[in-house]
Formats: sequence, C-alpha cells, structure tokens
Amino acid sequence: MDRCAMAYQYHKEGWNCAQSVAAACAGLAGRTPEEVLPLLGGFGGGLGGSHEEVCGAVSGGALILSLCFPFDKQGDQEAKRNIYRVTKEYRRRFFEVFGHTRCGDLLRAKPGVTDKNPASQRLGVTAHCDNMIVTAVELLEALIQEEREGGAA
Repeated sequence: MDRCAMAYQYHKEGWNCAQSVAAACAGLAGRTPEEVLPLLGGFGGGLGGSHEEVCGAVSGGALILSLCFPFDKQGDQEAKRNIYRVTKEYRRRFFEVFGHTRCGDLLRAKPGVTDKNPASQRLGVTAHCDNMIVTAVELLEALIQEEREGGAA
C-alpha cells in the first residue's frame, strides 16, 4: 500500500490528521508508526480540535521533516536554517494547493479535489480531512525526495 493510501487508512481507523500523515510517512524518517503516533495526539483538528491553528496534516508533515532533517545539536545554525527552509517550503506547497493552512480556514473554504492533488483523485477521496491528509503526504514525499536528491526547493 502506498503512503497516501496508508494515511487515508489510518484516518479511517480513527487517528487524527497529524497522526495519520506522520504514521504513514514514519519510514521516510527511519521511524515506525508506533514511535510517532503518540507524539501528535494533541495536534489534530488545528491543535486539540480547536480548529484555530495550523491543519493537523501540516503539523504531522512538519514532524516528519524535523526527523528527516534534524536540528538536534545546540548552536547548529545551519541545521536550524535548513529545517526552517524545508518546513516553510512544505507549508508553501500546501498553501498553493488549498489557499490556506489554518484548520478553521480550510473547513470554511471547503477546498475540493482538483488536478493539484492527484493522489486524492486516484484514491477517490472526497471527505475534507481525508483530502488534506492524502495531499499532505503526497507533497511531503515529493519534497523529501527532492531534498535527498540535492534539489533544494
């Protein structure tokens, strides 16, 4: 099963948006779903279900990026600049597809499936959060691959 389909399945099983994205992509960071799922329990629904903050799908992706491109040594400004750059690019790409990154704004705008999110089309996704999740994974995979191949965004 591909990662987009896995994320969709995690969400259908009751995991939140952040958890679904991170669990499906955990292997990209050398982790298991079991390692990342508990880290994102409070990040679904725009932070604790408030719908007031960033979409959980974006938060889950940011965690995976942080694990793939760690800033884990005090004073390592190069690593800090790199993870900020990569995460900012991930957020930009999500915004480019949906026009928003904040959960509540996305819920009000109700962006649907378009040619900008082919994985959602391929999987027949129609539900709002499922579209955010599948697209977040699609964008995350592409960005990580580009970064690892040296094609910085």
